Amino acid sequence: MQLGLDFTQVQELVAGVDEVGRGPLCGAVVTAAVILDPARPIHGLNDSKKLSEARREQLFEEIREKALAWCIARAEVEEIDRLNILQATLLAMQRAVEGLSVTPKLALIDGNRCPRLSVPSAAVVKGDSQVPAIAAASILAKVSRDREMQQLDLQYPGYGIAGHKGYPTPVHLEALRRLGPTPIHRRSFAPVRALLEP
Repeated sequence: MQLGLDFTQVQELVAGVDEVGRGPLCGAVVTAAVILDPARPIHGLNDSKKLSEARREQLFEEIREKALAWCIARAEVEEIDRLNILQATLLAMQRAVEGLSVTPKLALIDGNRCPRLSVPSAAVVKGDSQVPAIAAASILAKVSRDREMQQLDLQYPGYGIAGHKGYPTPVHLEALRRLGPTPIHRRSFAPVRALLEP
């Protein structure tokens, strides 16, 4: 639902929720929910894409230390292929909010769709650059997924996963054509599906 709120003024027990990994051809979609502590401000929160990797890593640790509550959740490749990427993302967001150790009074969701939640929620377009709690969630999700992709790069060498994080870059597409899809590739996504069709 849309609420008539000034998001910069709403602070008490507000969970910010964001996702990373809707566009890649492989790996899970990762979400996070964060309730910031007004008594322990975190400086420099911003959309994770606008921060350097070193700054994201620094803020990742600070958020986990200072937030009132945080949860990182996911939807696996099998769920993405079964449900579609939008529904899998909403499911992962739902898991992140439900996994919080503190129940929020409001969940602010980055984007234009809200998952089904047991607490009031509002969608905020470009929320990761407007709402500090959503920015914090974007950082937790991005750092978590990037670390995971580095591990998967070791498990599935030759695809360059650590570099492109699973996105459909020319390097990734060329490796897919040469080596074929792995178990972590999303079979419902067109470039992967095309290689599996006879």
